[in-house]
Amino acid sequence: MRQFVFTDLTRDEFAGFAVRARHGNFQQTVMMADLRVSQGQVIDYVGVREDGEVVAAALVATHGSGPTAFSTIADGPLCDLDDRELTVFFLEHIAMMAKRRRHAVHLDITPEQPYQLRDAQGEPLPGLQGAPDTAILENLKAAGMTHGGFTRGYTAVPRWRFLKDLDGVTDSKTLLATFSKRTQWSVKRAQSMGVEVRRVGIDELDVFAAIEQQTAERRHFEYRGEQYFRKFAAAFGDDVHFLVARIDTQAYHDAMQRKRDDLQRLVDELDDKLAQRETTKLRRRHNEESSNLKAAEKRYEEAATLLERGPYIPVAASMFVTVPQETVYLFSGSVEEYKPFYASALIQYEAMLHLCVERGVTRYNFYGIDGIFDDPDSEGRGVLEFKQGFDGYVEELPGEFMRVLRPNIYRFEQFVHKLRG
Repeated sequence: MRQFVFTDLTRDEFAGFAVRARHGNFQQTVMMADLRVSQGQVIDYVGVREDGEVVAAALVATHGSGPTAFSTIADGPLCDLDDRELTVFFLEHIAMMAKRRRHAVHLDITPEQPYQLRDAQGEPLPGLQGAPDTAILENLKAAGMTHGGFTRGYTAVPRWRFLKDLDGVTDSKTLLATFSKRTQWSVKRAQSMGVEVRRVGIDELDVFAAIEQQTAERRHFEYRGEQYFRKFAAAFGDDVHFLVARIDTQAYHDAMQRKRDDLQRLVDELDDKLAQRETTKLRRRHNEESSNLKAAEKRYEEAATLLERGPYIPVAASMFVTVPQETVYLFSGSVEEYKPFYASALIQYEAMLHLCVERGVTRYNFYGIDGIFDDPDSEGRGVLEFKQGFDGYVEELPGEFMRVLRPNIYRFEQFVHKLRG
């Protein structure tokens, strides 16, 4: 029988364990604890010691008070869930702590340890690599946790994640080569149209927030509000990155002018050749380049119009969080009018390059997808296809688990919720 000791951890003890934990993530950090405290939640750092060493840890957040209190462990606990003895011991003691110290009605967890690995199209990876980890479910059940099911669709803590392995990618050229041809084209197109990506600080968060709000209203999802992003920035400091893509209107104007002038010279040369001797091949080439010239003239006129709007136009924005294990892409938005500039693709490329490749981080986490791969009309289809273009794989997580700690109060709460519809 192994000798475990359940214990409270200091902030530094928890932070030290989290940075080296195999499934460490931004939800299980002292920075996220600070953010949760700013939102009115109560925090506990707890762990298990074996032979004096911390072998498991968790950031437990308690929401509400009195008969409405409940405790959660988002993307945790940081524990080897294949180890039944450790898992059962840890969760039993967390449940007791949540009930006695925080008077929680129930304990909810969403483990970060993957249940199954799949390819970008949602098919299980071959061999043992793609086999489901059923031990997770068995061990959590033994710990008194009830499984919420293998759900699909978007959830508060995403059950389906899209990731990219950057192992072996050493520079911008090899990174770009890993993308699909279409996504490579999108990145190069953005670069050629005067789009540049820059990190913005607290003083420019209003620019990021405005783009995020426009996108939320257009796509009908919840907008967190500028204050939420400011609190996130205050909690995470240098580990949160707000990237904004903007059009350098002068650079775009100059690029379109060069393109138009180059095509004009080419069409003039073809005119001269046709005047000397017309052939089917020359005529076909002339028609093609004349069509390209008309398109270039139109883009040049559009560039001149944009120039009147100012030197820079923000067109897309994304928020990333970095921890030692990975870079996570959390929030994004774009201005629909400027979709043809492909700024969102360029932001992803720049984030992977600067936040992963240049830092030696090999795991890029695109975060949530809805887990629906077989329905081209699903709500999340566009998000899925965008992420698939960068090449990667899918982690299917076990999902949500609950342990009811105060059954009578819980049943009453459910009755009230039912009455309210």
